[in-house]
Amino acid sequence: MKIAVVGTGYVGLVTGTCFAEMGTEVHCIDIDTAKIDQLKEGVIPIYEPGLEEMVVRNYKAGRLNFSTDLESVLDEVEIVFSAVGTPPDEDGSADLKYVLEVARTIGRNMRNYLLIVTKSTVPVGTSRRVKAVIQEELEKRGADIPFDVASNPEFLKEGDAVQDFMSPDRVVVGTESERARELIHRLYKPFMLTNYRMIFTDISSAEMIKYAANAMLATRISFMNDIANLCELVGANVNMVRKGIGSDTRIGSKFLYPGCGYGGSCFPKDVKALIRTAEKNGYDMKVLKAVEAVNEKQKEILFDKLNRHFNGDLKGKTIALWGLSFKPETDDMREAPSLVLVNQLLEAGAQVKAYDPIAVPEARRRVGENGDRVVFTEDSYGAVMGADALVLVTEWKEFRMPNWEILKRLLRTPVIVDGRNIYNREDIDKWGFTYYGIGQ
Repeated sequence: MKIAVVGTGYVGLVTGTCFAEMGTEVHCIDIDTAKIDQLKEGVIPIYEPGLEEMVVRNYKAGRLNFSTDLESVLDEVEIVFSAVGTPPDEDGSADLKYVLEVARTIGRNMRNYLLIVTKSTVPVGTSRRVKAVIQEELEKRGADIPFDVASNPEFLKEGDAVQDFMSPDRVVVGTESERARELIHRLYKPFMLTNYRMIFTDISSAEMIKYAANAMLATRISFMNDIANLCELVGANVNMVRKGIGSDTRIGSKFLYPGCGYGGSCFPKDVKALIRTAEKNGYDMKVLKAVEAVNEKQKEILFDKLNRHFNGDLKGKTIALWGLSFKPETDDMREAPSLVLVNQLLEAGAQVKAYDPIAVPEARRRVGENGDRVVFTEDSYGAVMGADALVLVTEWKEFRMPNWEILKRLLRTPVIVDGRNIYNREDIDKWGFTYYGIGQ
């Protein structure tokens, strides 16, 4: 089988590469010439464990191809996946201009049957618009060519995307025809040899499943952050509360970890988009609005703890940050809590020294060195040297078991703010640190 994947961002590149790994001949298409040239050289635009090696291997084998010309491959392929970006508009709704432009290009140039599959996260009803655009372009040409549209939302976790794709817990596909269903089934069958995990729905339901899944996960995070903040006020320990409620099989333990707020490319954008979709249909998503509000406030909690410790005077203080990406195993800083914290610290007159195993180049691009007030170091202990406090922002594995003796010696004052609750208060107390967790 031959397919095309339009868009070589996070979703498109992982999708195309993993299909190629299973023997499918894949054409990855992107309008960014520089990106395509880099991919041909084995330089990938994102950090994702295991992806670079897989890209290089399949490109050399001839199963994975890169091009800027979608028109040239349409006669060769049976399926076109649209995995282009859907950035939020000013009102928070998803911007579909790239999705619809792909549809126009297909409608103007297709000559044989095609199945057009939307892989991007898009609002309910997008596939209908894609179908209408393609049909409109065909009518302009006076062409009567059969085609199908389908929705196949992605559920990839950044930092574990390759494994998620190669061994998915479910594959959701919304289709309208048996022909489309059979094509998708054949394409995904190699991933389902030991456990069939495909869920076929109507197209609108498939589009909604993606948003509803991310909204549910975001809701659990904000709920636990709300509970954590209350725990601090009443003297409870959120870690014990989390274990207690997570042991209930109706609730489960996943996504019950409090922290300093969620970020990334999915949760913030998708929650906003679902709220806007509801508003356009005359419905008020009160729960999700609260989820969004709690999350935005939670991103300020690390600064609030520091500010209280230093009695509202952070001017001239040096604050060390461990972790900048929104989560471990990625360099993605979109909507990252670290960005909020850095801005607040600078506004308060503090100096920032920061370290992240992967995300420093992206942080430099987003934050800038800002004179000598933001310094990025090459290792974790370099960030701590001479600092008045250490803030754990992202729970990278290398931060889990620091040398407390070295930290005590390097810090000007022994203050630790643990934004992810990865440390044991009893262990830290033995070394004489002042420790602040979340919900403890």
